[in-house]
Amino acid sequence: MEEIVIKTEFIKLNQLLKWAGIADTGSHANDMIAEGLIKVNGQPETRRGKKLYHGDRILLEDRYEYLVIREG
Repeated sequence: MEEIVIKTEFIKLNQLLKWAGIADTGSHANDMIAEGLIKVNGQPETRRGKKLYHGDRILLEDRYEYLVIREG
C-alpha cells in the first residue's frame, strides 16, 4: 500500500488521482472514475468530487491500494 500525503483537511478524488501521478491529466482521472475503476474504502466511487480525508483508502482496479495521510 502506498501512502499519499496531503497537507489540507481533504482532497477531491479526481485531484488526488492527478496530484499523486495515478492519472496523467484531470480528464484521465475523471475517465478512470466514470469507468468504475476506483473504490474508496471498499465501495465503488463514481463521484469525481468525492472528498477524501485522512485514513481513506483508494483501490484502483482492485490491485493498487493507496492510503490518504494528512500531514501536520
